[in-house]
Amino acid sequence: MTDPAYVSIAGEYARKIRNGELPPGIQLPSYAEIATRHGVSDIVVRKALDLLQGQGLVRSVRRRGIFVSDRPNLVRISPERQMESAETTFSNESTQQIQVDRETESVPATDELAGNFGVTVGDELTHVVTRASEDGRPISISDTFQPSNVSGISAATDLEEAIADQLPTPEHAEWLGTTPGDLVKTVRQRFMTADGQVIMISNISYPRDRYDSFVFRMKLSADA
Repeated sequence: MTDPAYVSIAGEYARKIRNGELPPGIQLPSYAEIATRHGVSDIVVRKALDLLQGQGLVRSVRRRGIFVSDRPNLVRISPERQMESAETTFSNESTQQIQVDRETESVPATDELAGNFGVTVGDELTHVVTRASEDGRPISISDTFQPSNVSGISAATDLEEAIADQLPTPEHAEWLGTTPGDLVKTVRQRFMTADGQVIMISNISYPRDRYDSFVFRMKLSADA
């Protein structure tokens, strides 16, 4: 699936910032210049720049414009990034070679998973393990579970996340190359429908130093 134009534009500028082509403090082109260069509307440009600001890569100075942050950091934003593939997400974060591998299998529901999904213990679930590396260095591993009759998260209306520093599972520790006793940054996600039905659970581990911060962002109803 082709990325939205604003994601592609943001990714282009993110790579230029992180590889030093656009150094800290330099001003980005105006909205109009970016729109003309990419053949898009000002609205698309605004969304791209909002994404870059959310990632901590640029800052807005009133009446002056958009500037590269003095210390461009790496910020993980959710749930927007859940709409992207792992390949897109990590490629937008890095100028290095990204490799993503997935393994899919059917597994029986454990007591915990059965309780989350509202199914019977032993019912078939789809389990996907996703491993990502950057120039050969492991940067992420996740275990995702879904009932076998559910595909994707198109029916989800809510995303719940719990973030913690904790000991990784043996499989996650092996991939990330942690030593016994080392903590990793973990994110547990539950995607739910409007009636509260859980349709996907993901357990993700990152090296603790991968991100400077984590941001959760959601849309608020206009009449909320």
